[in-house]
Amino acid sequence: MNINRLILATAASGLVAVSAQAQTNEQLQQALAQAQAAAAQAQAAAAKAQAALEQVLATVARAQQDASAQAKPAAEASKDGSLTFKSGANSVTLYGLIDATVSNRSNANAAGQSVTGFQDAWFSGNRVGLTGSHDFGNDGLKAIFRLESEFNYRDGVNPDSPSLFNRDAWVGLESDTIGKLTFGRQNTLPRDFSQNYGDPYGTAAVNLNEGGWTNNNNFKQMIFYAGSATGTRYNDGLVWKKKFGDKIVAGLGYQFGGIPGDSSRGSTQAAALAYNGGAFNVSGFVNSANVAGLKNRSYSVGGNYQFDLVRLNAGYFDYTADQAAALGSRHDKGTTISAKFTPSGKLDYELGYQIMSANNAAVNGSGYVINAFGNASAATKSGTGKRKTLYGSVIYRLDTSTDLYFAIDKMDTTDTYLAATANGAKTQTEVALGLRFKF
Repeated sequence: MNINRLILATAASGLVAVSAQAQTNEQLQQALAQAQAAAAQAQAAAAKAQAALEQVLATVARAQQDASAQAKPAAEASKDGSLTFKSGANSVTLYGLIDATVSNRSNANAAGQSVTGFQDAWFSGNRVGLTGSHDFGNDGLKAIFRLESEFNYRDGVNPDSPSLFNRDAWVGLESDTIGKLTFGRQNTLPRDFSQNYGDPYGTAAVNLNEGGWTNNNNFKQMIFYAGSATGTRYNDGLVWKKKFGDKIVAGLGYQFGGIPGDSSRGSTQAAALAYNGGAFNVSGFVNSANVAGLKNRSYSVGGNYQFDLVRLNAGYFDYTADQAAALGSRHDKGTTISAKFTPSGKLDYELGYQIMSANNAAVNGSGYVINAFGNASAATKSGTGKRKTLYGSVIYRLDTSTDLYFAIDKMDTTDTYLAATANGAKTQTEVALGLRFKF
């Protein structure tokens, strides 16, 4: 009996031990599974952290590349040969023009003799310049500037020495909202608004850029009717231009006289308006200047029309000026008409005729009529008559930067009108060949 009880007790004890062992194994397995799950979660978290770190490093690398690209100026060459450097919000363009002319010119001296050889460029003043902008990134607002110097290709001399930037030296602001506002030496406002009809070489439409005409030789003297107290460019000038929609351009110009106690002396005021209609474009200006204490006034209206391959240009100028008391006032009327023919291919053709009619115009000590807006305060004599010029050209465009040209002009004056370029003669003819390179 005791043995049986012992056996039963022993068996029961074994069953209890086996049961306890089974429970322990199950707990161990559960703990191991939990540890494995925790390890898997830790590994996944580590993988996510690694991916996030790699993304941060990639972002930093891209930012460094962008910063390096912005810090290093990039140069771009345009179709016309000018070179633009960009660095971040800044952009600066280097440009220039060299026009070399060989011509035969009659009445090149007072003896009436002709001369053959290099002369002042027939078309364009030789120049080199810098223009640029800084973009504020605020509704397109930019700071802008231009520095431009003229030189003589025959000897490299600046004709207005010691002035370095004798053509342009201005700074300003520009945006679609405010337009273009510039301060310093620059084209007169009337010059920019009449270049589309003053001769056939300007743009058909008026824009916010400086236009100017070609103004070196006989056929280009009408540009002085678009002048100021300092010629066809302002010193101490302030010019505002703005586009209104796609077709209207307006402008105001003011030149400070800078004379202590007399703010009007040497000052100029101008207003201009243009309509760019595509095939038809029209513009005009009113202009007033105080030259050496004498009032000078001009106004003009003109335009152009494109007939298929031919563009016709025409304009009228009216100029009046006070002169020395002994002379009384001067009154000029000028008309210009020209055409530009541009067939397909590399050649284009220009032809023009202009008449400048001067009534009681002051002359200098040599008897030559003083240009409009010139200083006539010391003149004692005057001349009356017409200055008539017929001119034409054929231009062969090698590419967008280089031209070869043949040009001719013939000037005649009537009555007591004498032109300084003809050295006292009543007529002068120029025949020219040239090469013009723009960069």
